[in-house]
Amino acid sequence: MRCVWIEAIDGRKRISEPPNKTFLEPIDHRLWNRSTWLRVINGTRSVTTVVHPHVEPAREAFGFEQACNSERFVVTVEVSPPDSADPGALIARASRFLGLADAINITDGAGANCHMSSAAAAAVLVAHGLTPVAQFSCRDRNRIALQGDILGAAALGVRNILCLTGDDVSQGDHPNAKPVFDLEAISLLRITEGMRDLGAFASGRKLETSPNLFLGATANPFVPPFRDRISNLEKKVDAGAQFIQTQFCFDVPMLANFMDEVRTRELHKRCAIIIGVGMLSSAKSLRRMVQHVPGVHIPEPILQRIGSADNQKAEAKAVLVQTMQAVSEIEGVTGVHLMGYRNDDMLAEAIVESEVRRRVNTRAA
Repeated sequence: MRCVWIEAIDGRKRISEPPNKTFLEPIDHRLWNRSTWLRVINGTRSVTTVVHPHVEPAREAFGFEQACNSERFVVTVEVSPPDSADPGALIARASRFLGLADAINITDGAGANCHMSSAAAAAVLVAHGLTPVAQFSCRDRNRIALQGDILGAAALGVRNILCLTGDDVSQGDHPNAKPVFDLEAISLLRITEGMRDLGAFASGRKLETSPNLFLGATANPFVPPFRDRISNLEKKVDAGAQFIQTQFCFDVPMLANFMDEVRTRELHKRCAIIIGVGMLSSAKSLRRMVQHVPGVHIPEPILQRIGSADNQKAEAKAVLVQTMQAVSEIEGVTGVHLMGYRNDDMLAEAIVESEVRRRVNTRAA
């Protein structure tokens, strides 16, 4: 028998969406190894559809959110927290992008590798006058810890958060660690939106003061099946995502096709679409990234172009600048998100040379 959930998902694709989106509640692991349907048959549980109408109360928008809602093209940069209790290196790296980036993304155990916590590193940047985006991964914490960390980060002045499901622990430096995955990105978005807009934890218990947060999530336009990528993006927007940052874009025509569907569903009018771009300093490093980073797609002509150059790092930067300029011309794109492990100088130079910060975003087009 074909899985009933697959049948249900396929059925939803064939019909128009209802005015109010319906969602399943986050998984309750206390019911592990029990049958939900037997409890329904026995009359001990009823089947209910949970409807979450979105009602966002009036609240103040801060720097990064204001930039995303303006007509100016925005730029964000990713920085990994240090393997150190000394925040000096983090502050120095982030300060490299003063005046060049609207926000600094602080990764949360990227690649399932251990570093300083994202919430703490983001708070350090706030204390030094910088604007962070704190990432929160569902891989390592249950809903109690995630809500507590988000509330604590907000108390320390962190206004922007990115909700992630998280990488597989087997790919990191602690492959024997126990993954949690009590939630995934969509349910974390809904819970955090509830903390902000309804003033309540997932349990229903009221908060004394709600956190004022700008909520983000990720998307990957470059992994098949591509129809599912759009559906996943729409679910995240429905769940409360106000900005989206994508995986690395090296294939602009493929991104343009993705954005065609984004505009068809008018998702670019409901959230800021920020396209991931970046570069490493050699073709060898890029090929290694394709092999080890899930969802990264680099066309062979780009790899050959960089690999055949006398100065591969300079050629890589030239490709990055051209990619940023091409991405900024696509209707519905709000900005770019730069990534490049230990290549901060290249990224900073590319921001200046591309002149994308002078451009107008086409989100409202």
